[in-house]
Amino acid sequence: MRTIAHIDMDAFFASVEQVFNPHYRGKPLIVCGDPDRRSVVATASYEARQYGIGPGMPIQEARYRCPHGLYVEGDPEKYVHVSVGLLEIYKEFTPMVEPFSIDEAFLDLTGTVYDGEEARRGGVQIKKRIREQFHLTASVGIASNKYVAKMASGLEKPDGLVQIDEEDFRKIFWPRKVEELWGVGEKTGVALRRLGMDTIGDLARFPVNILRAEFGVNGEKLKDMANGRDDSPVIPYYEGLPVKSMGHEYTLAEDTDSQEELENTLLRLADKLGRRLRQEGYMGDTVTLKLRNGKFVTITRQRKLTAHTDEDRIIFGVARRLLRENWKGEKVRLVGVCVSGLVKTGLSLPESLFKKEEKQRRVLEVIDNIRNKYGERAIVRAKAMR
Repeated sequence: MRTIAHIDMDAFFASVEQVFNPHYRGKPLIVCGDPDRRSVVATASYEARQYGIGPGMPIQEARYRCPHGLYVEGDPEKYVHVSVGLLEIYKEFTPMVEPFSIDEAFLDLTGTVYDGEEARRGGVQIKKRIREQFHLTASVGIASNKYVAKMASGLEKPDGLVQIDEEDFRKIFWPRKVEELWGVGEKTGVALRRLGMDTIGDLARFPVNILRAEFGVNGEKLKDMANGRDDSPVIPYYEGLPVKSMGHEYTLAEDTDSQEELENTLLRLADKLGRRLRQEGYMGDTVTLKLRNGKFVTITRQRKLTAHTDEDRIIFGVARRLLRENWKGEKVRLVGVCVSGLVKTGLSLPESLFKKEEKQRRVLEVIDNIRNKYGERAIVRAKAMR
């Protein structure tokens, strides 16, 4: 049996800001994009969460709920610096560390001095090291697999430490609403309730053949989740995780129903995305368009290409067609473009994937070199400037 720990930093961005700036401590702090423009909450301190403020909430609503709160623009470099330092702490306990996000990680303690009955002591020591070095708190979940450890880490936030087995999982989570299961979103929750599943226990006991018929390959996975079953390994940081997609999105200064403005924004995003793909050595074969209206209703539409690409003009062309085919003229708040189905450009791929116009490739190479030397704004497409 494995011993897996899930480390989840408490209100990470806000807590880091409170450490770096004593003026923020003990006050409702909201970390967001530019607080003077339209943006959303990235993280709220626990003092701010008392007002019902949470990640993804529009700043306008957050200000309405907590007008006296402190609204601070996020500093990604600062958070990455701390996250890298946290990784060094985790490596003191085991080399099997999988960074799950900037503020979360899975640790496989199997075979270490913190295996089995000593796991809780390991959790205490990890929390102590984090507090000593960074003056931050973390919540730790310990179990025999990654999924249950992840669920356990959220039980006693902030600064919690919970170790549970499969029987504990059933006692704690089966009576809870099905939406509380990690990985079950709002739409899936509605679909499960439509089939008569109100609790996680209902899902755990539901016939798997009906789940497969309703949700395809995810049906069996849902049942495994509800039963706390998970065989996925901890993938150590030094092996890395495969990049599956890349994308960029942008929240407009004002909701707009201008097709020209939406397409100009798509052009700018595609330009940025193509450059990023080339810099990191990836090509993709699927383009996805994301639109969010003023009521925060989001739609995504995608199209598979006949060949992999990293070219801005192709990405933009497909995204623009998706916009024209699916946008109904309502006002839009956010626009996003994503490329998935990624492969490394250095792989031995069929020759058809590389049939590109050499002239266009040379132009892109020159543009990339100029931007590398003089910055992103050294060359900007005319339409993207509007």
